[in-house]
Amino acid sequence: MISIIENHKKRKLFFLNTISSSLVLMVHEDNYIFIPYWGAKIEASNIDYIIDEITEANYMAYTDNRKKFQLEVIPQIYPSYGYTDLKEPAFHFLHRDGSRITDLRYKSHNIYKTKKKLEGLPTVLSDEHSEVLELVLFDELKKIEVTITLAVFEKYNAITKSVKVINKHETDSLYIEKIMSANIDLQESNFELLHLSGAWGRECHIKRRKLEQGMQSIGSVRGASGHGQNPFAALISPNADENNGKVYAMNFVYSGNFKASVEVDMHLNTRFQMGINDFDFGWTLMPNEEFQTPEAVLVYTNKGLGDMSRTFHKLYQDCLMSKKYAYKERPILINSWESNYFDFNKESLLKLAKEAKNIGAELFVLDDGWFGKRDDDKSSLGDWIPNEKKLGGSLSALIDDINKTGLSFGLWFEPEMVSPDSDLFRKHPEWAIQVKGRKIETSRYQYVLDLSNPEVCGYIINFMTDILSKNNISYVKWDMNRNITNLGSSYLKPEKQKEQSHRYMLGLYSVLENIVNAFPNILFESCAGGGGRCDAGMLYYMPQVWTSDDTDAIERLAIQYGASLIYPSISLACHISDIPNHQTHRKETIKTRANVAMWGNLGLELNLNKISEEDKKNISEKLEVYKLIRSTVQFGSLYRLKGLDYGNEYAWLHKSIDEKTIVVNYVQINMVPNLLTKRLRLEALEPKSKYKVNDSDKIYTGEELMNIGLVLGEIVEDAIAIQWIIKKID
Repeated sequence: MISIIENHKKRKLFFLNTISSSLVLMVHEDNYIFIPYWGAKIEASNIDYIIDEITEANYMAYTDNRKKFQLEVIPQIYPSYGYTDLKEPAFHFLHRDGSRITDLRYKSHNIYKTKKKLEGLPTVLSDEHSEVLELVLFDELKKIEVTITLAVFEKYNAITKSVKVINKHETDSLYIEKIMSANIDLQESNFELLHLSGAWGRECHIKRRKLEQGMQSIGSVRGASGHGQNPFAALISPNADENNGKVYAMNFVYSGNFKASVEVDMHLNTRFQMGINDFDFGWTLMPNEEFQTPEAVLVYTNKGLGDMSRTFHKLYQDCLMSKKYAYKERPILINSWESNYFDFNKESLLKLAKEAKNIGAELFVLDDGWFGKRDDDKSSLGDWIPNEKKLGGSLSALIDDINKTGLSFGLWFEPEMVSPDSDLFRKHPEWAIQVKGRKIETSRYQYVLDLSNPEVCGYIINFMTDILSKNNISYVKWDMNRNITNLGSSYLKPEKQKEQSHRYMLGLYSVLENIVNAFPNILFESCAGGGGRCDAGMLYYMPQVWTSDDTDAIERLAIQYGASLIYPSISLACHISDIPNHQTHRKETIKTRANVAMWGNLGLELNLNKISEEDKKNISEKLEVYKLIRSTVQFGSLYRLKGLDYGNEYAWLHKSIDEKTIVVNYVQINMVPNLLTKRLRLEALEPKSKYKVNDSDKIYTGEELMNIGLVLGEIVEDAIAIQWIIKKID
């Protein structure tokens, strides 16, 4: 996993090897740390010649006045700005004397067999399959210590990277203006940048564009990872597809403001970074104080995007998500939101629950509107007292009645928000995020609570604990229905205001850590107006996410395809909704809606009391099918067969852990006139093994299914969905 070579030039080479990749770091005799290599796995050897063979560039300063030694053209692990390197730095510090130059040199290193949890932050952890390299760097003049922590997950083909800064000056403060979690320099630029972009209702759409000389970046300054960009980026070879091509990927284990940047310099080298967005960020370190960044996950493969995805999926399911839920089948739920919105009473809820139970649901979720005077979205956030008039009695009595139908019970919360029309805001207006003297702007008629204030965090922990401890609740949907504007804190001192965005996230993580650990038997699902906080940071605390508020089956194809690049199927909540769809007004068949929802955690988002008996029967049959394949979808491996080009066809395949069950789904969006029958070729089967498709009498070999494929039949209408359940019989 981690091996070291020291050579006659007094250089150290660290080989960080996974099962199929190598990241090589070199300590130069001048104590700078370089990256000679990141790519396919190689054996440890003296490859420092890669650095020596870099030629001198014109019009660039020498480092340490050594001819031909120019930091700007040498691939570095954690570059600074101005000490001969004038490219984008991985960090930037303002010193007490006003200077901005920092010169970090190698001081020491440590190797550990077990990775420790990052204090106050989500962390990828494995007791058995990780080894850790700590590189300690030091600026002798300014007394700054920077520790770069790289954890190698050999079995999972992944490396995590984070950074800690300690101000070791006896008297001077240090101001951090920028601090990225990961930096990788590559000596080539023939890549495309691939990332996930979108908006509310169309999250995680795949975008790819050719790198050119200059800077490209994605990010968020919205107080959350956001609908617009996901905290993921990859450099891919121009020919890369699902099964071919080089991929250098980073995913940020964080839920707040982030930036991923790529710079191609004048010599066509590439600098790739991921970390906290440095816009409007600042952090003061007094003597002996430290700052810890969140971590980034680094993955390299030369086998295309599919292999990259399965790497992230396995790593996150085994080493990030709650061990209690990572391999526990998720219940089929019905959510009351699109059934009733705010208009419900006990009778209508029980009627919906009974219908849901009759067709095969397992969990009833009461969404917004159960507390305060919340009959619309204009009041009561923060007043988490059940509305007993609306519920027809106590919350616990309603839960008991729901449980008597045979369903477990879940409840919606939006703990980070407060309504202007609420008792909480009237009592504590200073708890809302705001700039003193300026009007607080609303979004969805609500303000955001200042989670940089420990008192606010304590309030959330207390009311959540009170409700969850007094009621038989097995599931919580944790929502966040707006981004953060008017950034300002009544709690923080003026010189600390730029720390607020990150302190908000630290406050949120402390709340989640407390509540999730206190209630280990509750399944938590994160939501932020759908996929506005669909990230690895939230996945650490909440093992599933509401992928999008858009439940339209056709729209969900692109959303779920993109999200599945990083996040495992078990983490993606996908629901069968009503028609006309409440977001797009499309009308798709139950078959299409159900098959698309079987990409991940299938649930229901429609009023069963208003659909026909035939539709109920069809949904019930689909739920029975899902129960048969649920473990394959939620625990198995995903192979995307069609859809990378966002064309007219999508197809995907789930293979069970024991490889005996294969579930294949195909959707054609628009009917194509006069098109002859086509075939769908499968992947990931054993060539010589035999398979039975949909319980038919015909037997196929794996090589037949992969090279000839399944016939699609005649497609004569739009939004056609086909599903095959394939069993390996030898």
